Amino acid sequence: MDPGGFCWVSVNWLRTIHSYKPQFIALHFQEVGGKDYMVNMGHADSFFRCIESSEEMKDFDRVCIYVDNQFQAEDRFTALGSMYFIHKTLKNIFQYDFNGKTFHQITFFQWTRWIIHNQGLDLVNVHLFHDASNLIACNSSPSIYSANRKNALRYVINRISDNCHTPLPFFVFGDFNFRLDTLSLVQHLSTSADVQRVMKDSSNEVEKIICEEKDNDHQVLLHIEEKLFAYLHQAVFREDNGKALLQYDKEVAAFHDVIREEDIKFPPSYPYSEEYTKPTQYMNTRCPAWCDRILMSHTAQEFITNRTGDSEKSVVYNTVGPNVLTTGCSKGHPPHHLD
Repeated sequence: MDPGGFCWVSVNWLRTIHSYKPQFIALHFQEVGGKDYMVNMGHADSFFRCIESSEEMKDFDRVCIYVDNQFQAEDRFTALGSMYFIHKTLKNIFQYDFNGKTFHQITFFQWTRWIIHNQGLDLVNVHLFHDASNLIACNSSPSIYSANRKNALRYVINRISDNCHTPLPFFVFGDFNFRLDTLSLVQHLSTSADVQRVMKDSSNEVEKIICEEKDNDHQVLLHIEEKLFAYLHQAVFREDNGKALLQYDKEVAAFHDVIREEDIKFPPSYPYSEEYTKPTQYMNTRCPAWCDRILMSHTAQEFITNRTGDSEKSVVYNTVGPNVLTTGCSKGHPPHHLD
């Protein structure tokens, strides 16, 4: 989180606040401190304080900040951070105390409970497991990584819905690390290509997958390695906000019994370039996907529908600063908002 990152977040995030004029703001962060968190955690604290003390936020007279900065405790460290802003005009609001604790935190999520205008709701910040290898992700459909995320999210939902506390409408948002069904997508992208699997020396382990066009001088169409996903026609991930690829976005479907999501009308949120000169380009490290999401319970969506009168234009689900997208401060993930 460098000064440039502060500037980007301030300009785009505060512009969003100005546009929608909310009374209650919930900000969920993952990977607080970045990859080198032991060095940058101090900068993260400055970042939170910078937002809190900005002139634009002066009318939000109550602020709750929860940051897991205990990186020394490696077995429990989550690098999650949550900020909640309450406008001075919002009077009827309470925060729940979980058995004397201000909030509940288990391994990979933070959970807060609120009452706003006599309506109770839970806000959950999550960061689920990523795909460690593109090659392994190509082995099966769904991948083993997808199965791990499914189990983790089901645990979170069961935990906040159990009988220990009265179940309430909830919003779960953060970095779910949801990925496209890589095997199915690769099969689709390589339909008219020659596929070659290059093995590691003296082993049965695949080192790379290379798909070459059958004509056009055998130009490499797709090149996959453990941490490389280079597709020749990258524009497909941005055209019409990647709508054609939503059929491969399957991980949320396993939770339709308890989860809803507004229609996705923005391009895949990861992995955007971390170079500020290339804000709309994807890095060739992973297959672009909608990793960052805002999900909600059925009762939460019903609450929104009742409040908005079921107008399609009343709910906005998008990236913050969509025309700017991202810089190095967000590590390839542009922030998202639901208003």
